[in-house]
Amino acid sequence: MIFDPPVMALLLASAFSTVIVALGAVFGVHVLLHWNLADGHARQIRMEKRTYLVSTALMLVMVLQLATLVLFVHNADRMAVLFTGAMCAVGTLNVNEYGMPAFLIQVAVFFGAALWLIVNAADNMGRDYPYTRFKYGLLVLLAPLVIAGGVLEWLYFLNLDPNVITSCCSKLFTPENAGIQADLSSADPKLALYALFGGLALLMGLAVWAMRARAGAAAYGIAGSLFFIVAIVAIISAVSSYIYETPNHHCPFCILKPQYGFIGYFLYLPLFLASAIALGIGVLSLWPLPDSLRDRLPMRLHHLVLVSAGLFAIFGAVALYAILASHLIMFG
Repeated sequence: MIFDPPVMALLLASAFSTVIVALGAVFGVHVLLHWNLADGHARQIRMEKRTYLVSTALMLVMVLQLATLVLFVHNADRMAVLFTGAMCAVGTLNVNEYGMPAFLIQVAVFFGAALWLIVNAADNMGRDYPYTRFKYGLLVLLAPLVIAGGVLEWLYFLNLDPNVITSCCSKLFTPENAGIQADLSSADPKLALYALFGGLALLMGLAVWAMRARAGAAAYGIAGSLFFIVAIVAIISAVSSYIYETPNHHCPFCILKPQYGFIGYFLYLPLFLASAIALGIGVLSLWPLPDSLRDRLPMRLHHLVLVSAGLFAIFGAVALYAILASHLIMFG
């Protein structure tokens, strides 16, 4: 199966990312120990020159990590027909013990990569590169996740066995079973929807505040990051049931299928991007404002807030459409 083109693409991207991030982390440790713009020593000059090359390579890798998550999930869903018992990506990821951990680490790397890209863009705006130490410290923390995700991805694909009978999503995402999937499925759908749309309203209000005050941007960033959890719970416990038009089906992956109009992509892509941008806004707002960015960074944060709030609004509109267009009536 590793010679399947999408699988080969994922493995090559994983290997490339692992090597570049590992080398970048080694350089990052050097930066953390020795970076000093006031130092005119030859070592400092060499570091400054290398940061351009390393940062450019890392930007490519981080963008690749954002795209890899989408391809990984799409490929898992596509391969479901190859395994007995699999209806969607859930079954494919549960063929062996490496699939689901690889997916969860990919999600974590997605947010870490987006945060690094946002911090790097802000760092490049300052004449004194005020976030250089911070972004390479972030890279050092992110590197083990990227490497672990790459190793797990290779182990997952190398150990795929078409003769294995895997678990169907209807057995995992059901309130009658044990585990976190069952807990998410059994969440009160009415409460989840109140939290979903109430949270969206709160985010829109915080976005307005963020346009006026740095504290508002920090509040928006924190709330937007936490809203991701609220949204995932609402999708599993309520929104997915409206899409399937049955109260007993809660799988968050089947909504990616063509028979449901690929609506899952229209839900997840705005949600993931909006939450990742909100995370970056929160981090930059809580970090002390550098003098070199005192005029430029607030404008950049305002732009990011508008983009993030717009993506959250798209997510909310798609979720509302899924509910209103459904023939399922869950509440009287």
